[in-house]
Amino acid sequence: MSQKEMLTLDAFEEASELVRKVTNDTSLVYSEYFSSQCGNKVWLKPENMQVTGAYKIRGAYYKISTMSDEARAKGLITASAGNHAQGVAYAAKAYGCKAVIVMPTTTPLIKVERTRSYGAEVLLWGDVFDESQAKALELAQEKGYTYIPPFDDLTVATGQGTIMMEIFKELPLVDIVLVPVGGGGLATGVSTLAKLLNPKIRVIAVEPAGAACLKASLEKGEVVTLPEVNTIADGTAVKTPGKTIFPYLQKNIDEVITVEDRELVTAFLDMVENHKMIVENSGLLSVAATRHLKEKGKRVVSVLSGGNMDVITMSTVVQNGLIARDRIFTFSVLLPDRPGELVRVAKVIAEQQGNIIKLEHNQFYSTNRNAAVELRVTLETFGTDHKKQILEALKKNGYTTKVVNTTL
Repeated sequence: MSQKEMLTLDAFEEASELVRKVTNDTSLVYSEYFSSQCGNKVWLKPENMQVTGAYKIRGAYYKISTMSDEARAKGLITASAGNHAQGVAYAAKAYGCKAVIVMPTTTPLIKVERTRSYGAEVLLWGDVFDESQAKALELAQEKGYTYIPPFDDLTVATGQGTIMMEIFKELPLVDIVLVPVGGGGLATGVSTLAKLLNPKIRVIAVEPAGAACLKASLEKGEVVTLPEVNTIADGTAVKTPGKTIFPYLQKNIDEVITVEDRELVTAFLDMVENHKMIVENSGLLSVAATRHLKEKGKRVVSVLSGGNMDVITMSTVVQNGLIARDRIFTFSVLLPDRPGELVRVAKVIAEQQGNIIKLEHNQFYSTNRNAAVELRVTLETFGTDHKKQILEALKKNGYTTKVVNTTL
């Protein structure tokens, strides 16, 4: 099929058949927890469970499958923050093609290493996707490689839209589909097919507040390039949405929701604790957006676009999430420098079932040590109410405390 024949029902059906060769079953998962939090019935579409850890394998494989043998033989090149990279690398390996992937220098290590594990050559270039893309296009021109767009391509978008085909077959009465957005390929495919299947289905695009290029573009009525992006959702840190797919987004996206980074942090903990799943920050956009929905009593599907997160990023997100939920907090208290004072503070905390995980005793806080030394205590608690209970108990015992930790 040509580009003009893409994003049609026939193309979506063909793509759905083809991608079955390389995709895992990602059946909908009903979430009692997220449903109770937003007053809707929420299902999760766990694309984080794909063989490459993300939905991108769909569009990459379908795009490569429609190419000629001659085009594949030239070698393939693309730019990606990670998930499209793995999709292209995996699909190229399946077809026996050479693949060169240009990735931002900020890409998590796990995405870089997994891309290489599929046999692709990786070049780290630029701080953000847009800079990597410029380099990939330059190399395609110079070396004669065939460029595989990560999102601004009708064939790629058609492949991504196969997600909607699966959602509709499982939940034909779905009311709302929440889709993470970076460049817009996934949102284009999902929203276009949704409207073909049932125009009443609302498709809501979800962007990080620090990289809301689609929202800015839709508001202006034309493609807008942001001056900069700043978000922990690295997979959706895109300055410019796709120009080719933009008319489809204008036509089929019903609403755009923006999500702050701090919401992604708490959503990560919610997902781990309630569903035992690792979902990367970009994939959590649709989950965090469930709390923004004004509608109630609707059947909602949140697309979890990927789960490729390195351990260091994961540990940082967990720590910040615990702080944001008051599960961990630090306070300082001034004590006279005499024996027994530290024990007294520890006794009050123990009586309230607080768990001390770190102590810092600063004897040089004041030139008059008899008047005051500073004690900083980091505690593990059950949450906000427990935190308040401990601080109130310390106050009743004559201690003046000051909470000193910060969050995202």
